Amino acid sequence: MTTTNPNFTDAEYEGRITRTRAEMEKRGIDLLIISDPSNMNWISGYDGWSFYVHQAVLLPLEGEPVWWGRGIDEAGAKRTVFMRRAESIVSYDDTYVQNPQKHTMEALAALIIDRGWNTGWIGVEMDNYYYSAAAHQTLVNHLHEARFEDATGMVNWQRLVKSESELLYMRRAARIVERMHNVILEVAEPGMAKNMLVAEIAKAGIEGADGQWGDYPAIVPMAPSGLDATAAHLTWDDRPMRAGEATFFEIAGVHRRYHCPQSRTLFFGAVPDLYRHAEEAVLEATEAGLAQCFPGARAEDVANAFNAALNKRGFEKDNRCGYSIGLSYPPDWGERTLSLRRGDMTELKPGMVIHFMPALWLEDGGLEITEPVLITEQGPEPLCTTPREIFVK
Repeated sequence: MTTTNPNFTDAEYEGRITRTRAEMEKRGIDLLIISDPSNMNWISGYDGWSFYVHQAVLLPLEGEPVWWGRGIDEAGAKRTVFMRRAESIVSYDDTYVQNPQKHTMEALAALIIDRGWNTGWIGVEMDNYYYSAAAHQTLVNHLHEARFEDATGMVNWQRLVKSESELLYMRRAARIVERMHNVILEVAEPGMAKNMLVAEIAKAGIEGADGQWGDYPAIVPMAPSGLDATAAHLTWDDRPMRAGEATFFEIAGVHRRYHCPQSRTLFFGAVPDLYRHAEEAVLEATEAGLAQCFPGARAEDVANAFNAALNKRGFEKDNRCGYSIGLSYPPDWGERTLSLRRGDMTELKPGMVIHFMPALWLEDGGLEITEPVLITEQGPEPLCTTPREIFVK
């Protein structure tokens, strides 16, 4: 078996496994079933667009992890995982795929029984996009001797502090998203069909920057204009862009699955006073929040400082103002761990990367000026150099 496309050294994967197993032992988990594709990749290196069917990486307390998935994806596993033993890659036959007469988890249960892992505590990611109620019920029904523990987020939290190799990929992604914003400024104009602009954004993202290729994003470009931009998560259509309207672009550069999201707002014509006031408030509040981004601070310290400064300017934001980022697959580029909001007592540590997301949705549009920020011993390091302002054409 030949591993042809590992993104990291064996030593790095082994270090990740050691950290995860320490948490497993702390919780009394004997076998961890990892179904989140981001966590699967982080533990094993597996990379493929196969998460629409059931798949997993099994992590026992000893031995190599085991990739388990659909038969036609076995070749992809052999080309991307770091494991080298033949028994570390196991697939199920295609009769389990979308067949109401049988469930894929019956095959996984059989594998677990065959390996002798069916009599202890099994951790599963209960609140995960890719682990369904039917999947869990099937495992419970077939593994009568096992006891199940909710391990949602357990691997995610091990990913919070990035290695130097991971930060290298995120810095490359930062160069890509910078280029994507430059392309927007170059080509966007009133009358241009929105889908044609998004096509240019996607092209720039995939072409990459500085000789580094661009991967696909976990979230498609958000690019609403005018009243559509009062909503947070609308995408695009074919309507022409218009003078006198704001459009925010929530996009990400991606390299080897590592995301660097950044948002900017573009206005055609003279910017109304409301937007200028909102811009001043957001920039001032952003600086107040960043001033708290030092090791030892809590996530809520950043949010409280941001909101206090924003409120003084007469604006309010009733949702979180940031979250951790890194390795991800659709449908979300967030890591689903740390959030910048009141009550989140997560301690900031060097190597964490946060998407500082001070977006405001106004009466007739939206304003997004966001920053991907690395926590260092010296404080916050914005990963991008894109000017922090409303873009005007």
